[in-house]
Amino acid sequence: MSPDGMAPATHAPPLWRQLRHAAELVRGVREGRSLSAQLEEVDAALRPGVQALSFHALRWLGRAQALRALLARRTPPPAVDALLCVGLALAQPELDALYEPFTLVDQTVEVANRQRALRPHVAFINACLRRFLRERDALLAAALQDPVGRWNHPRWWIERLRRDHPDHWQATLTAAQQASPMDLRVNLRRGSVQAFRDDLARAGLKSDALGGAAVRLHRPLPVQAIAGFAQGRVSVQSAAAQRAAPLLLAGWENVAPAVLDACAAPGGKTTHVLEVCPNARVTALDIDDTRSGRIRDNLRRLGLHADVRVADAADLPAWWGGEQYDAILLDAPCSGSGIVGRHPDARWLRRASDIAQLAGQQDRLIRALWPLLKPGGRMLYCTCSVFVEEGQDRIAAFLAHNKEAALLPSPGHLLPSEARTDASLGDNGGRDDGFYYALLQKHAG
Repeated sequence: MSPDGMAPATHAPPLWRQLRHAAELVRGVREGRSLSAQLEEVDAALRPGVQALSFHALRWLGRAQALRALLARRTPPPAVDALLCVGLALAQPELDALYEPFTLVDQTVEVANRQRALRPHVAFINACLRRFLRERDALLAAALQDPVGRWNHPRWWIERLRRDHPDHWQATLTAAQQASPMDLRVNLRRGSVQAFRDDLARAGLKSDALGGAAVRLHRPLPVQAIAGFAQGRVSVQSAAAQRAAPLLLAGWENVAPAVLDACAAPGGKTTHVLEVCPNARVTALDIDDTRSGRIRDNLRRLGLHADVRVADAADLPAWWGGEQYDAILLDAPCSGSGIVGRHPDARWLRRASDIAQLAGQQDRLIRALWPLLKPGGRMLYCTCSVFVEEGQDRIAAFLAHNKEAALLPSPGHLLPSEARTDASLGDNGGRDDGFYYALLQKHAG
């Protein structure tokens, strides 16, 4: 099993072939393409290995870039730079147990030898990588003087975290370097957490119960290998994300509230709402037609029903028929800064200017959807972000201009670095995703 949960192929393809694709994917991320979209284009036989290499390379890309700047006076062409940085990223001391350094260098040079466009740069790539191996301690010490080389995040990201969370920014950045665990949500309408864990144990799989419906596997698995997944007994959802439905629907489990799940794809929270409150009448909304298809797939697998609509949630004339809702779940588009352990490309895809733009979009959604809430109803605003501008600041700004809203007890900002022992998440040493949760209630009259 790879560190990122991908089962290796029985006959692994040559390392140079995987490195070639990993370098192409890193170059694509630098050019603004998401890693997940690019991985879908990689041959299925190569994909597990390429994903593992790409995840590692993107986690250590900041240090690799700092090293490359020390090794080369000029930035090489993009394809050459991407391959060299992948080689440097994977040659970190922290990864020595996974990749033998000299083999890694040899196979990285082999990539250049086998590509016509890169062949003129073989000597340069070989010289840089072999010098790094010879002088690794000194070069690493120099690279770590650069904050980007030290923390493997863009400089603006580091500075924002330091300002937002002065007591936790370092631990949050450190947590982002680790592969996120695989959490499952047991469908409590179809069996207990303990019964599911007993089945896992009989299959030789270790797990931890995290409270509620959450179970954490000690080793990730492909979803097809999880007993009961296809039958709707269990879903993949992070423990932090599993807070949403119980928080929104507390006390309503046996009634039939009208619930709007705005920005609902891929449907993890939609289906959890229906598992917590099976009589709920749920409208699941998303702007993307393809992603909305994943909501329908998840509903079908779990044997659940919701009214799935494709539209911009803030464009009411495009979808809203005048119904008022008892509860609204707004999982707003955000930077994804709390889930970079699962999506290591996010840190390199985002720009500092994106945060203000996303905050504006979040404000637009809150203002548009609030009138759709019944008096006495609840709105749960959440983002998978650790940035205050996408969480606490948004709710403070909304409350400052809306006198019919009250903030109910809510988790607020949850940081990946925080070790928590509460019943909902267990003691997991800060390995949970970063989220923000704010539960609002509209005054009854």
